[in-house]
Amino acid sequence: MANHKSAEKRARQAIKRQARNGAVRSRVRSLVKSVRTAVAEGDATAAQSRLRDAERALRKAASKGVYKKETVSRSVSRLTKAVGRI
Repeated sequence: MANHKSAEKRARQAIKRQARNGAVRSRVRSLVKSVRTAVAEGDATAAQSRLRDAERALRKAASKGVYKKETVSRSVSRLTKAVGRI
């Protein structure tokens, strides 16, 4: 438990940040899943449009510090490769 004013503020900030990061992660996961679903169904046009949305969300999350840049680059690369195989 926080014992002084600045520690209490840090605790409040951490809670806000966790909520925001959780929401971003959830949205990114949903977008990535939609790309994988389109790839599994063999729908190339849907997969490409969903890939664009997913890549944008992933890169934005990386710029905000939710994910590491290397992790995002690897994910985007694998998704792009999967879409290219259709």
